[in-house]
Amino acid sequence: MANKETKAGSAKFESEENSRSKSSALNNSKVSIKKNFDENLFNQLRNIFFWSAIKNGDAEEIFYSKNIVAVTGYSPDEIKRMPGRGLAIVHEDDLVKIRKGLFDFIYDTERDNYNHVYRIIRKDENEVWVSENIAIRRDENGNPVIINGIVTDITSIKNEQKDLRAEISKLRQTNDSKDKFISILSHDLRAPFTSILGFSEILIHETGLSAAEKQEYLTYIHQSSQNQLQLINYLLDWTRLQTGRIKLEPQRLHVQTLIYNCISSLTGNAIRKNLDIKVHADEDLYVQADERLITQVITNILSNAIKFSPENKTIEISADIFNDDFVEVTVKDYGIGISEQNQMKLFRVDKMFSTEGTKGEKGTGLGLSLVKEILDKHNSQIWFYSEQGQGSEFHFTIPCSLNTILIVENNPADKVLFEKIVKKYFPSFEILTASNGFEAVSVVSAKTPSLIITDHDMPLMNGIQLIETIRSEAAAEVPVIAIVTTIDPEVQNAYQKMGISSVLQKPVDIGDFCSKIKSALN
Repeated sequence: MANKETKAGSAKFESEENSRSKSSALNNSKVSIKKNFDENLFNQLRNIFFWSAIKNGDAEEIFYSKNIVAVTGYSPDEIKRMPGRGLAIVHEDDLVKIRKGLFDFIYDTERDNYNHVYRIIRKDENEVWVSENIAIRRDENGNPVIINGIVTDITSIKNEQKDLRAEISKLRQTNDSKDKFISILSHDLRAPFTSILGFSEILIHETGLSAAEKQEYLTYIHQSSQNQLQLINYLLDWTRLQTGRIKLEPQRLHVQTLIYNCISSLTGNAIRKNLDIKVHADEDLYVQADERLITQVITNILSNAIKFSPENKTIEISADIFNDDFVEVTVKDYGIGISEQNQMKLFRVDKMFSTEGTKGEKGTGLGLSLVKEILDKHNSQIWFYSEQGQGSEFHFTIPCSLNTILIVENNPADKVLFEKIVKKYFPSFEILTASNGFEAVSVVSAKTPSLIITDHDMPLMNGIQLIETIRSEAAAEVPVIAIVTTIDPEVQNAYQKMGISSVLQKPVDIGDFCSKIKSALN
């Protein structure tokens, strides 16, 4: 019996404890809700202050809420001591309008509410937009008895409206430009078909044409088709860049090789005009860019230089360090130059135009717009100087690839050895080091190296895992030299599948090591 009473008492005690616990939790919840409500209310009211004016005959008593400090920077007493009180801090450009609006409102006995928006100058001299709502209570004669006002800081709203208007204006300009571009493009897309269809119809129906005439007409068709294909290719690339459908794949590129490859593709055009193309570029100059797109930039600008150069002239291409981040490439010709009128149209799709070359070469009119778009994607710039009859000089920048070698080695003695070898035989290269794979990933994400030399046998992340991580995140094309303690065919095969054929065994042979580095950097 006693046991039952004890159990019953215990159950009652637990029930009371649970009730108290639930009550406490509920009270805490209420306190939390009230606290959040108060904080939200404070945040909403911190940009609002109230004022009230009570009139008794000629006497007037005025009150400002303390929050006037948050909006204006002035205390209520400071405002009261000013001549004209709150009107003293109204922006001078809005003052006349405010005075007239208040005068008309107060003496119009039919009105009891008024709202106006204006600017004030805070105590810290910052400009603030406010919205003021005024309510007035009048006596039986229509005279003001009590005037209440609520002033709200709406600067953030005004700024958002300003930004929105600017964005709308920008979008309208873009839309207008694209409308003009489509109009020009539709004409340029149709125009060549007159020649293509006309000459092909003659070839089909005129059976008595001579071989020379057939050859001439086929040449017209071929040239028109080539120009049309180039225009379509440019247009596709331009739209892909505009819509972000072309993903840049930057890699370390040798500038001199890049330039000579572009010249090679245009050799026929240059030979036909007997043009001499001179190149001035340091052999140690490298850039970090998308090879296909940057080749298109150089080829397009060089093609224009050839196109607008008379026979037996010279074209100069130079490349040099622009600053710590960019290489500058210059293409200079001594051709016909660009008129002032046409200079204003360059790089603009809404002003797309094409000028015949010195031997009647045709163009698409879209080439330089595409060049500008590609360079924009590389965070690069392009500018030019030109004078009619004197030639043109185009300058553009490309992100440079700094000469850096990252050594990833957890053995301190081996790390020091590799550093000494690189410093001695490759003095122009900056050396970066990391003691493990995780450090190496951080280094590469901040600064893409020219070459990575990594130990394979590292704790937590071996060489293969390191390269997989780096290539998935940032430096897909950085060359790698792997160093292993013992040659394991399985490990060697894994590196080869990743395109890494340089796998050296410790202790490394200095001659072989330097040879692998030189080969990787070139």
